Order: sequence, then structure tokens, then C-alpha cells
Amino acid sequence: MDANTRIEQLESFYKQDPNDAFTIYALATEYKKSNKDKALEYFEILLNDHPNYTGTYYHVCKLYEDLGKEELAGKYYRIGLQICQKEGKMHAFSELQQAFNKFQGLDYEDEV
Repeated sequence: MDANTRIEQLESFYKQDPNDAFTIYALATEYKKSNKDKALEYFEILLNDHPNYTGTYYHVCKLYEDLGKEELAGKYYRIGLQICQKEGKMHAFSELQQAFNKFQGLDYEDEV
């Protein structure tokens, strides 16, 4: 299935249930490959309507970084870390912490 077909199918799912966080997340990550602005729209829906959907934070922060929106990236790294911890999602917390460290220039693994 090509990307356009996947997006069309996901858009159809979204129209059927606009509150399904997984569909919104799938749309955001699919659009991230071809249309960063559209991806950001869906990620921001997740941030606003589904803030406990922990998978959002890593990807939206990386997208904010790509778009030169460092202040928003830093803000949502911090929020995401708090939510991952509160939700007990320690694998997501660890990945987000590593990305946040790198974002801050604290990636010690690169210095070895």
C-alpha cells in the first residue's frame, strides 16, 4: 500500500471517529514523511485533546526541532517526560529523556 492510499484510509477512519487517538497519531506520523505542516496539525490535536497519549511527545518534539521551533520542542519534551512518568510509561520516558538530552547538547554517547 502506498503512502497516499494509507493516508486516504486513515483520513476515512478519522472521519468515522475523530476522537480516536491512535488514528490521529497514525495520520500525524504518516504526514510527517511528506507534509510537515499537516503532520503538525494532527500532532497538535493529540497534544490538546489527548495529552496522555505518550507516543506523541517524541515525534512532535522532533518535528518542532525540524521546523526550528526549539522553544516548543523544549516545552513539550518537559511535559512529555512528566506525563510518561505519571502514566508509568518508562520505555517512552527513557526514549524521550535520551532525545531531550541530545536536544540540550547533553548526549554523552556521542562523546565516546
